[in-house]
Amino acid sequence: MTPAEPAAEEAFIATPAGRLHACRWPAHGARRPQPPIVLLHDSLGSVDLWRSFPQALAERSGRDVVAYDRLGFGRSDPHPGRLALDFVQQEAQGDFAAVLAHFGIDRFVAFGHSVGGGMALCIGAAYPARCRAVVVESAQAFAEAMTLDGVRAAQASFAEPGQVERLARYHGDKAAWVLAAWTETWLAPAFAGWNLDAELRRLRQPTLVLRGSEDAFGSAAHAGRIAAHAAGVVTVRTFDGAGHVPHKEAAEGVLDAVGDFLGTVDAA
Repeated sequence: MTPAEPAAEEAFIATPAGRLHACRWPAHGARRPQPPIVLLHDSLGSVDLWRSFPQALAERSGRDVVAYDRLGFGRSDPHPGRLALDFVQQEAQGDFAAVLAHFGIDRFVAFGHSVGGGMALCIGAAYPARCRAVVVESAQAFAEAMTLDGVRAAQASFAEPGQVERLARYHGDKAAWVLAAWTETWLAPAFAGWNLDAELRRLRQPTLVLRGSEDAFGSAAHAGRIAAHAAGVVTVRTFDGAGHVPHKEAAEGVLDAVGDFLGTVDAA
């Protein structure tokens, strides 16, 4: 597998279902400690696939940054079965809770990309006293037709020779499970009515929604739905020309937006 960026602390966290791999990047030179940022990866993601972003985020925000591989992904242990249809909502009390306990994290900022963004929204709703703010990037808030079309297109592309092997660079022999967990869950008929409306109504933290104007996996309707249903203040920032991964495609803009947003949260 491709090695992770250098981290001050790397851990394997025991859970009843298997070990989780996690890393923590320190915020050097911060004037006073601030609640760390916990990153939640996308459907095919891992700690390694964040690449240099966690370190850059720690430096720009002045906060420690923690990222972890959900069970079945990256360097965490294999998942024992299939994803439940409410797996996005379940993450708040699942792997995420184990990571908080291991690192002794009380208050935190939840930052999620794609499906990890949906998880971050649910985490904000589930931890009203501990979660200081929520940042989501290319987050899905419901099973939009455009999102499902993007999943179908990706499923077809992964049928080409060598594509699953590319995924194995980050997930090892779990790659086929990772791909199926994404495509089969999202394309299941029972998932068609999935949405986060109930969780959003309990989301009271300041929330920053980041999206790319050219995102192939979701329209602006997701940001609109988050802003319409969330109980707290929602700020939406769109990066022109960026696709589904603004933290790579518009990295400096994302770092500036997150830094400014968290500075406002701290001041308040």
